[in-house]
Amino acid sequence: MSPLGINVFLDYEKGISLSDVEETGETFSENALLKARSGCIESGMPCIADDSGLVVDALDGRPGVYSARYMGENTPYPERMAHLVKELEGVPDEKRTARFVAVTACVFPDGREFTVEGTCEGKIGYEPRGTSGFGFDPIFYVGEKTFAELSAEEKDAISHRGNSLRALKEKLAEII
Repeated sequence: MSPLGINVFLDYEKGISLSDVEETGETFSENALLKARSGCIESGMPCIADDSGLVVDALDGRPGVYSARYMGENTPYPERMAHLVKELEGVPDEKRTARFVAVTACVFPDGREFTVEGTCEGKIGYEPRGTSGFGFDPIFYVGEKTFAELSAEEKDAISHRGNSLRALKEKLAEII
């Protein structure tokens, strides 16, 4: 954002402590807006926040907005991944399509707000591979590699969050 003259910082870098927001929305956009609105109100400054998750076509979009709470908030990701792979048992390769989705919301103190979305298309594998990343990265394949096998630079270039942040930069360039 620096080419736009925007300095981005985290709440604690300015001595602000923002409340945790309960994600009660039914969409990524609703949850991202809940968090950004709360941050904007509490800080008095423009605020960006995101919500993201894994959308699996053969599971009718699950885990979706519940990705972080899939099988319960305290369930370790290796168990979540094993359960998801088991749910896809018998589903052929061509039907194991999935995508990571990230929606970034931006809210201004004057009431303006918008969201942008980034996605990354892939497939769900049969077993975890790789040691980088987090969450469902070890079972999410883009081509022949999982997200957990990509370097940080490779992942940033194609990831849902990277795509969402690039869309945010474009939108901000239009309005400032």
